[in-house]
Amino acid sequence: MSRLFTAAAWGAMALSVAGLGIADIASAAEQRPSERDNRAGNRTQGPDRRSGQQDRRSQPAQVNAPPRTQPAQAPQRNTNQSQNRDRPPTMTEARQGAFSRQNQRQNQPQNQPQNQAQRDQRRDDRRDQRDQRDDRRDQRYDQRNDRRDQQYDQRNDRRDQRYDRRDDRRDYRETRRWDRSDWRRNNRYDWRSYRARNRSVYRIGNYHSPYYGYRYRRVGVGFVLRSLFFGSTYWITDPWYYRLPEVYGPYRWVRYYDDVLLVNIYTGEVVDVVYDFFW
Repeated sequence: MSRLFTAAAWGAMALSVAGLGIADIASAAEQRPSERDNRAGNRTQGPDRRSGQQDRRSQPAQVNAPPRTQPAQAPQRNTNQSQNRDRPPTMTEARQGAFSRQNQRQNQPQNQPQNQAQRDQRRDDRRDQRDQRDDRRDQRYDQRNDRRDQQYDQRNDRRDQRYDRRDDRRDYRETRRWDRSDWRRNNRYDWRSYRARNRSVYRIGNYHSPYYGYRYRRVGVGFVLRSLFFGSTYWITDPWYYRLPEVYGPYRWVRYYDDVLLVNIYTGEVVDVVYDFFW
């Protein structure tokens, strides 16, 4: 009996399993036409699905990022500016533009002192370089002038030496030509008769010797005087006033105490003498 009961139980279970399988097969058969319809619908609606996928791909993933501050909105440009761009500015607009640019330059903050100092330093360096070039130029100019002056002085010295030699030769010839008796034979230079009529003219005061302690010594032709005796203080600048002949070249009439001497002032040699000429 137990065996029959066990066989009956197993048979019932097999029938139940078979019923379940048949039900699953029927449900599967019913679902297949619907799946075919869905597939057909999906084929017809393929572009929309792809567009949706593209839209989902194009959209960035939402991340919990911090909120961003929106930039300040740029001021809208005036349409009149684009319209007036081709038109040349008037005088008033040009002045206003220049004034505004000047105000901008003046109001620009001085936030770069270091750059300004560097520019000033470069400017000073360039100025120093210019000064150095000017100094070198002046030095070369001075050197040229010094050489030119030296050459000029040398030429002048040689010219003066030639003049001096020429004057010496002329003085020597004139000394040889001076005739002490020639002017005495000329009545025009008769100083004795003129002095007799004009005695006050020849009274010119005391003579003061240029050398301390020196006393009168009679000198003659050929004597060489010391330089202070024929200085310009003792020259007779107007010989005709005393009826003496005019002199030339190196000769000068010189007062020597009461005498009158004709002296070659280059050499100090006495060329002619008139004794007791003054009172």
